[in-house]
Amino acid sequence: MYRLAQHPFTAQNKATTRSRSRGVRFVLAWLEAQAGVTWQERWASTGAESLPKEGWLDLARQWFIRTEGLVLRDSQLSPGLLMLICGDVIRPTSTWLLSRTSQHLARAMASARDPEGFEHLGTQAASDKVPPAVLRIARHRVSVILARNGGSIRDITVGDCVEILKAQDATHAATGDRTAFYRLLHRAGVFPQDAPSTIRAFTGGQGQLSAAEMIDRYEIVCKPVRDLLVDYLCERQPALDYTSLAAVSRVLGSLFWKDLETHHPGINSLRLPPEVASAWKTRHRTKTTTVRRTDGSTASVTSRRESARSDLTTVRAFYLDLAQWAAEDPARWASWAAPSPVTSAEANQKKHQRRVKAKMDQRTRERLPVLPLLVITSQRNRLQAAAVLAAARQAEPGTIFAVDGRTLFRPVLKSASGAKVWAQELDAPRTAVRAARHDLTHEDHKAFWAWAAIEVLRHTGIRIEELCELSHHSLIQYRLPTTGELVPLLQIAPSKTDQERLILVTPELADVLSRIIMRVRDSNNIVASVAAYDPHERVWNPPMPLLFQHRIGTENRAMHPTCIRTYIAQALASTGLTDASGERLTMQPHDFRRIFITDAVMNGMPPHIAQLVAGHRVIDTTMGYLAVYPREVIEAHHAFIARRRAARPSEEYRTPTDEEWDSFLGHFEKRKLSIGTCGRAFSTPCIHEHACLRCAMLRPDPAERPRLIEIRDNLIDRIAEAKREGWLGEVEGLETSLAGANDKLVQMDAAIARTASAVDLGMPTFNQIAGRATDSRRSTPFSTS
Repeated sequence: MYRLAQHPFTAQNKATTRSRSRGVRFVLAWLEAQAGVTWQERWASTGAESLPKEGWLDLARQWFIRTEGLVLRDSQLSPGLLMLICGDVIRPTSTWLLSRTSQHLARAMASARDPEGFEHLGTQAASDKVPPAVLRIARHRVSVILARNGGSIRDITVGDCVEILKAQDATHAATGDRTAFYRLLHRAGVFPQDAPSTIRAFTGGQGQLSAAEMIDRYEIVCKPVRDLLVDYLCERQPALDYTSLAAVSRVLGSLFWKDLETHHPGINSLRLPPEVASAWKTRHRTKTTTVRRTDGSTASVTSRRESARSDLTTVRAFYLDLAQWAAEDPARWASWAAPSPVTSAEANQKKHQRRVKAKMDQRTRERLPVLPLLVITSQRNRLQAAAVLAAARQAEPGTIFAVDGRTLFRPVLKSASGAKVWAQELDAPRTAVRAARHDLTHEDHKAFWAWAAIEVLRHTGIRIEELCELSHHSLIQYRLPTTGELVPLLQIAPSKTDQERLILVTPELADVLSRIIMRVRDSNNIVASVAAYDPHERVWNPPMPLLFQHRIGTENRAMHPTCIRTYIAQALASTGLTDASGERLTMQPHDFRRIFITDAVMNGMPPHIAQLVAGHRVIDTTMGYLAVYPREVIEAHHAFIARRRAARPSEEYRTPTDEEWDSFLGHFEKRKLSIGTCGRAFSTPCIHEHACLRCAMLRPDPAERPRLIEIRDNLIDRIAEAKREGWLGEVEGLETSLAGANDKLVQMDAAIARTASAVDLGMPTFNQIAGRATDSRRSTPFSTS
């Protein structure tokens, strides 16, 4: 008690000092009556930490009423407990400290426990321009760590920060920036040099699993087989990345062996009977998933497994590897060598690969013509969002401003962060209260990064993982040995193939990269170094000045691929484009890679150069990305048709007269079509490729004129759609068909005019017909003689 009454536990205000000393005596008197030897044991025995928030005050007050008849106020007890905590007499748990809203803990801890340490934190916060509200929360979290673990700020460890972070989650005391205290301590040099720059390294990812942990997830019963699978993964691990190794463990551990144990209990050998292997392959072709209906109920849906053939290949490779290793190391692997239940034909993926190739080519051809529209739209969205944000920042809060034909109102928000700018769309000033608010800062953020991602992807053809790993260090210069000219290059860090490559920076790409750098620079013109988590390898990369980074709260974070995909999807949705089925067109970042390779080869880049630019190990992969139209086949086919038509008499391609048609149809059987009659012989092939509207051999039927008008209107709509979507190859053919339809309408109108000139003789009545059939000389129509 004497020590707590001395410096540094005293305050400048004498009344505050007396209040603290009196409170210490009251709390120590209460604790002295509790069970335990040390003050910490006596505090724990009170059960105060199990009570909500300020429950300990009720316990102490009731004790003084019972024992001494004193009625104490909260202000007579709280200062005493605060001094005991700052003096390291008792150490409450972190959850209890975080559950109490103490406004004096950080201030008292800074003056009593470690004044120099807190002053250093304040200096570092000022250097990093940490907002006062965030600094206040960070100081409180540091004070809680000192109150729980003792010592000074220099004694805080990374483990202490992880513990306080878990306590925040348990007590829901995660208001504001929940990790700012760790960054502040790290920047202040409290932790060792090898400490992670972000505490999310301990909470933001699961980390890599060992081969044994991968297999043990599936709870395999047969231990020898479990050990075999672990050994197999360990053998293949040096040649595989983590994602591929995890995929192999899932196929062998879950889809293969665990399925066999489920349906064939007691199985313990890789030598599968034919009926067992056949039953497993049948089950593997389908999968059952649980879906949630609109009414909230769930249902099981069975569908075809898309990866079935690839999984069979993995199982076959497993058996073949064991057979090969058995020949090389019989003592270890020979007992497991067995015939593969998967044949080479079942594991053949050529047909599947051809289907995927055709599907991807169609996807690329559908998106290649609309890429210019997406580029223009993303650029327009970026400029518009920047203009609106700039106008809103110039407008005073509570005023109306206009920009790009829009009228907006900037409200006065007391609780909003100063970094955000809000506005309300208005039809008239009186609707300002009812209008929805727009976060103009976030809209500008989304529009800029959507444009930046689209531009970088379409100019480089890099993968989305490589895009997220681009850093300020990726921009390098190379001097050409022949001319001495400096050429800017973009260094692509190893990603999927672990092979570094360089891409030439075009002027358009250089402009995009310069705008990105200017946006991510801080007030000191420095691109902040951030640590990024690799979701594929499940590791944290070292801090780098990444280009694709954004600020969340007071922390700069690397952009996640999902975030970039969302921004691109929103930019594409603003174009209003649809696919062939009428659904909204979608585009993934990898589509830009396919479009880049296809466009490069179509414009003269040799495929082997495209392979190096794309970073493929083999040229077959690059050729699989190509969606080039078969130009040689199309041109050869057109030449063949031209030669065949040139070899036939030109008179066959003129429109015949009515007499010629009658003579012709008299010798050949007529063939009825949807809009007329074809004069082609029944047993001969059509030499005009069934282009009936264009064919002179079609004799249109005037009765089918409404149908022909529908066909003509449909052709007009298809021509408009082809021009809008950029399908220039189809426009010419459709216009030729439209000319043929108009020509047939003229022929129909001429035939209708000739029919209208005939004289209508009328329809005779029944009496007239009966009168001509009766003999007028008879008095009765029937004679009885």
